[in-house]
Amino acid sequence: MLPGDDKEREEKEKRFINKRISICVIITLVIFCGFAARLFVWQIVEGEEYSKLADNSTAYTVTTDATRGEILDCKGKGLAVNRTGYRVVLDKLYIDSDKLSETILSLIDLMKTRDEEWIDILPVELNKKGAFRFKKDSADEIKTLKSKDFLNLTNSDSAEKCVRMLTERYKIENVRNNTDLLNLLSVRYNMERNWYSNTNPYIFANDISTDMVAIISENMQTVSGVEIQTYLTRSNPSGSLAPHILGALGVINQEEYEAKQKEGKDYGFNDYIGKFGLELSYEDELKGVGGERIVQKNADGNVIKEVRSVDAKPGHTLYLTLDSKLQSVAVKSLEAQVKAARAFGRQEAAYKGKGQGEDCKTGAVVMLDVKDFSVLAAASYPTYDLNKYSEYGKYYVKLATDKKAPLYNRAFVGSFAPGSTYKPCIAAAALEEGIIDPYTSITCTQKYDYYPTNPVNCMHMHGAINLRDAITKSCNYYFAEVGRRLGIGTAYLYAEKFSLGEKTGIEVNESKGFLAGRDSRSWQEGNTVQAAIGQSDNAFTPLQLATYTATIANNGKRLRTHLIKEIRNYERTKTIKKNDKKNPEVINTSGISQGNLDIVQSDMRSVCESESGTAYSIFGNYPIKVAAKTGTAENKGSDHSVFICFAPYDKPKVAIAVVLENGAHGKYSMTVAKDLMDEYFKLNTPQKSEKPTETTEPATEAENEDNNEDYNEEYNEENYNDEE
Repeated sequence: MLPGDDKEREEKEKRFINKRISICVIITLVIFCGFAARLFVWQIVEGEEYSKLADNSTAYTVTTDATRGEILDCKGKGLAVNRTGYRVVLDKLYIDSDKLSETILSLIDLMKTRDEEWIDILPVELNKKGAFRFKKDSADEIKTLKSKDFLNLTNSDSAEKCVRMLTERYKIENVRNNTDLLNLLSVRYNMERNWYSNTNPYIFANDISTDMVAIISENMQTVSGVEIQTYLTRSNPSGSLAPHILGALGVINQEEYEAKQKEGKDYGFNDYIGKFGLELSYEDELKGVGGERIVQKNADGNVIKEVRSVDAKPGHTLYLTLDSKLQSVAVKSLEAQVKAARAFGRQEAAYKGKGQGEDCKTGAVVMLDVKDFSVLAAASYPTYDLNKYSEYGKYYVKLATDKKAPLYNRAFVGSFAPGSTYKPCIAAAALEEGIIDPYTSITCTQKYDYYPTNPVNCMHMHGAINLRDAITKSCNYYFAEVGRRLGIGTAYLYAEKFSLGEKTGIEVNESKGFLAGRDSRSWQEGNTVQAAIGQSDNAFTPLQLATYTATIANNGKRLRTHLIKEIRNYERTKTIKKNDKKNPEVINTSGISQGNLDIVQSDMRSVCESESGTAYSIFGNYPIKVAAKTGTAENKGSDHSVFICFAPYDKPKVAIAVVLENGAHGKYSMTVAKDLMDEYFKLNTPQKSEKPTETTEPATEAENEDNNEDYNEEYNEENYNDEE
């Protein structure tokens, strides 16, 4: 072999070795790069997820409440705000399970020393003899208790059997007496209903007094798992000002929880949720986003440390269109005039017989801004106090069983026959269809019997009468004939455009009302004449009547009626959403020409201006020009007193609708409207209405009678023109 061959072979071997080394280095680098990339994904890209998995292996996630947004009036005055409260919480992470029953009974004994309440939804109580029985007005909870998902009992099974099965279910022994047993079962039952667990502490009592805080802190300081927590709770500075509109909060129930989970919303079993009113309608805006804290425990079950926490985000703040001063006037005037109507009715009934307003106990009023149909005031009487309201409390039971139904929102949900306040709609439709003109004369002979089965009576024999006099004097004969000529189909097509029988678009629950002919199950041609004077099946809410009036005042343009002025962040520094007063949402137009609307508006002005007008006694010398229509609607008992108006006549700013159920005489509903306009226009005219104390409790019949005996009012029949 030549020397050159050895050298060449050595070089080849070196190149081969270097190549293998390079390949190994590359493979090693690739492997390390792969590890590095994977570590990057684990620690950076998916770090939070794996961190949570690691934490959850030894830790528990406990949610924290979000600060709920507040509700303010148009000027920023608090209507539903937050205040600091104290609650007693049982935390399973820390509590000794072997001493749970002892701990609960000790807490109950302490609560009894100050007569304070703890959460109790178990529908069982003890009778006077010490036997178990079901609570009244607890049908839903009894059904849940006996359901297949709980005790799996039949409807006929007794309360005693329920108690026995619950005692076995919770393995309760050696209890002193039936009272302690029932109290203990109540708490344990509610714990289970609220999914008490390591990640879900149980709220034993809400909003306890500072005295109770001191007592529990002193007596339970050596007991682990019992905490006094501060939290923000709902407060209503003027609880009876607008409860039907604001609404209330309550603990989320199973159905609500499941619905929110399907929506992808983050709710816990102890969370509070809006139950009705704006608290319900704007739940998503008000609630905010809850935070969380992760607590780590060791193998012995002892808490070591708090691993991580995420701050909660507060909800938004709602600014309403309501004006607190106007709302206060609405509430007080409504109460005063209901009482006045009843007192006067009793005096009249003594020598005229029933039907004079002696049964007037309830009513409602709505005031709108004509420029954008925002609600300035809306009250329903009787009212109640939101600060005392609780889903399971004694006050709620008292409200729910009151025959006057104070929980019922008469302003937005109550539907009432409009009586003669419906006549401007019929007049506008008939003018537009060319059926009549302002000078069309019809001879009123007092009894209209074109349809013998549907006769219409008029309060007076007016003789030959034109449109203006018919509206001014509220002639039933005239409008029965006009309604017959117009026809029910055409009548309700126009009524719909004015919002009658249609929802207004308000942000809380409202009734659609009932429009004669369109919504009637059966209809005879003769019913049309009754419908034309606001009777038959016609039934509208005060909110609809106010919207209808505002539409007339706004030259036939119907806007969306609304309560929300704007929505801001919790700190009130940023606007999230705003209803632009200069660019309101148009819902419909009346289809009535401006010329015909001018005629109707002018005739409504005559109702107040003419000495023969049905509203002259109240508004004849009023410093602001008012256009109006009075109405008395036939009803079981005394007639309803209905009144609509807008003002000023030549440049409308406000529209008002008032209904006094069984009020009989228009004087009292008109006075409610007058009181509101006195406040709105800042008039210094003497207030005729009584200034009663704010009603926060539903009064008994005896209390009402005592109140009415103190009310005396002179009645000048010559100056008062009652209609129909």
